[in-house]
Amino acid sequence: MKADEIRAMILEVIHEIVPDEDLSNLKGDVRIREQIDMDSMDFLDILMELRKRYGIKVPEEDYMKLSTLNGSVAYLEPLMKNM
Repeated sequence: MKADEIRAMILEVIHEIVPDEDLSNLKGDVRIREQIDMDSMDFLDILMELRKRYGIKVPEEDYMKLSTLNGSVAYLEPLMKNM
């Protein structure tokens, strides 16, 4: 997957977890939880969805790398390059 595809996939997963949130103005360099109403359980649900759909296991020490949209794309891109 390319970066733009990964970004779209992340937004799709977020939308499934918090469907009432408007993601159209989500800034890539600001923590996602600061921009939308999402709690820690929602974040864990997103990680579980990534694992279920793509087999990606994110260790707890890497959670902060996925706190922004840009950070999530950068973290996932090498893991998803052959998908």
